[in-house]
Amino acid sequence: MNRITSPDKSGRLLSLDILRGITIAGMIMVNNPGSWTYAYAPFKHAHWHGLTPTDLVFPFFMFIMGVSTFMSLRKFNFEPSKTAVWKIVRRTFLIFVIGLALGWFGQLTRGLASGEPFGVAASHFDTLRILGVLQRLALAYGFAALTAVLVKGKLLPWVVGILLLGYYLILRFGKGFEMSEENIIAVVDKALMGTSHMYKDTTPEGVRIAFEPEGLLSTLPSVAHVLIGFLSGKLIVENKDNHTRVEKLLIWGTILAFSGLLLQYGCPINKKIWSSTFVLTTTGFAAQLLGLLIWIIDIHQKERWSRFFHAFGVNPLIVYVFAGVMANLVANIRLNWQGEIISVKGFIYEVLLRPWAGDYFGSLLYALLFITFCWLFGYILYRKKIYIKL
Repeated sequence: MNRITSPDKSGRLLSLDILRGITIAGMIMVNNPGSWTYAYAPFKHAHWHGLTPTDLVFPFFMFIMGVSTFMSLRKFNFEPSKTAVWKIVRRTFLIFVIGLALGWFGQLTRGLASGEPFGVAASHFDTLRILGVLQRLALAYGFAALTAVLVKGKLLPWVVGILLLGYYLILRFGKGFEMSEENIIAVVDKALMGTSHMYKDTTPEGVRIAFEPEGLLSTLPSVAHVLIGFLSGKLIVENKDNHTRVEKLLIWGTILAFSGLLLQYGCPINKKIWSSTFVLTTTGFAAQLLGLLIWIIDIHQKERWSRFFHAFGVNPLIVYVFAGVMANLVANIRLNWQGEIISVKGFIYEVLLRPWAGDYFGSLLYALLFITFCWLFGYILYRKKIYIKL
């Protein structure tokens, strides 16, 4: 299913791989604290409106995916040839299926840990969550890439604007800023998938509701998100001088970020609904960070500090999937420790780290150890020059 290739090094910006690696490492870290109860505030998502450092990692990766999409579609001259469309559809399908399989594997391991027979644990398709992080990436990439080959390049900024304005109006008139099951996002997902296939969240009042943070309707602004990354890729390619690239990325990044921050008073920044201001603010910050990395790494050649992230950046999908598989295994494989049944994760955090490092720092140390373990996997592939792409 995967083909193994080597990245094209001709004219390649190391900073792109590093930013991709930073976001993958960030996603793995915030998804794997020793205890969700004892995670430091910056490593938690905003409960509803607002923005934390953790809320940046997923949209940063989506922005970089847009940049990479421009690089990838150049070989097809941005035309809807049969080969280009097939590649887009195939990649979209495979990423979506991998995300679905990862969710099924988590459900399987939880079932086995609770004592269910394999056949029973493997057959809970009636409660399998259909959407998720990889599924959001797949849909956003697929629709954005098809738009890029079907619509003339000079019209793409207008497509972005229409998507973001249209989505804001849908939220404004569909109770989209309320955390409730009457929210238009929840209504659409419930109608198309059913509540048994949706993520369950808790309102500030403590009410458990079916609300999908990677919902189908909120995929619309995600498409705009990838297209902004795509246009940033166009900016990078059309400007060969790195100083010019940095200047333009910082300027446009500042415009986008300030636009999102100023408009939040009418359209709150919110990751769970992927609000239009969330798109503007996070793509702006991502463009600024990319400009900064080009200045540090590609212009001033200060790259030694970034080598850790390179192993993540050249194999992002396989390392992320590996992290997901390992997270489910360590959380559900049981050990008998001094007459008490405890998971591998529980043993590492509760027995080895928490007694001397404390609740919060021990939880952070566990996340850092988990990242290091995933990095070793990525580094082995990196050393052997194995680059896995779809």
